Amino acid sequence: MRHLIEQEELTDEFEIDSAGTASWHIGKRPDSRMTAAAQNRGINMKGRAQQVSPDDFAHFDWIFAMDDSNYEDLLDVRNRCPNPTAQLIRFCQLCEVHEEQEVPDPYYGGPEGFEKVLDLLEDGCAAFLQRWKENALP
Repeated sequence: MRHLIEQEELTDEFEIDSAGTASWHIGKRPDSRMTAAAQNRGINMKGRAQQVSPDDFAHFDWIFAMDDSNYEDLLDVRNRCPNPTAQLIRFCQLCEVHEEQEVPDPYYGGPEGFEKVLDLLEDGCAAFLQRWKENALP
């Protein structure tokens, strides 16, 4: 998403962050295989892993769940927020080209898994941005 926002020169319009629902990788850089796959597409991976917090549901407008398990975990996190305002969205519901219901975890597979994840992310992020431009978001 950050890459698309930068390409569209909309960085002043968005605050983008990424966080997981578990604490396993806090502080670590993105997986080197994902970084390589993204770089092949001209996408620069930034940041370090962090865990989503209840405050995120009051700070952000939208929070995307990559799979059903994360969605359920995020519902629990949202329930701990006193004033949740963020829309919680299953990411693949945004996709227009792909029919997957969840973004798969590519960690234990080969390079094609990371390419598939990037395909889904590009699809959903582009669709989200287009809907945002058209003021057609929930």
